[in-house]
Amino acid sequence: MNPRPLSPREQHLIERYSYCQLGMTPQRFYAKWQVSQEDMAAICSRSVSTVRGWFRKGRSYRRPTPVDLRHLALMDFLLDNFDQIPADLRQALCSTEQEDDHT
Repeated sequence: MNPRPLSPREQHLIERYSYCQLGMTPQRFYAKWQVSQEDMAAICSRSVSTVRGWFRKGRSYRRPTPVDLRHLALMDFLLDNFDQIPADLRQALCSTEQEDDHT
């Protein structure tokens, strides 16, 4: 299978995405959504211990990475806009193996 060439619109999208500064701190996410630190760990693919470090003070504090901030911002966007996202797009974006087995 040969890779599909990119259109100018797709190249522009990649450029915009590459320079996008999308991010949300764990503290802002936690203040906005009623989630547990276990939920945040799952969202960011981190251990609960790592997430706990984001909320500690002093020497035990661990700074979240830019990837963590992007995961939280994307989850915030999905939570805020879930109803506006067409079902087929949600399925393509966030399908699970269990759902895939039934299709």
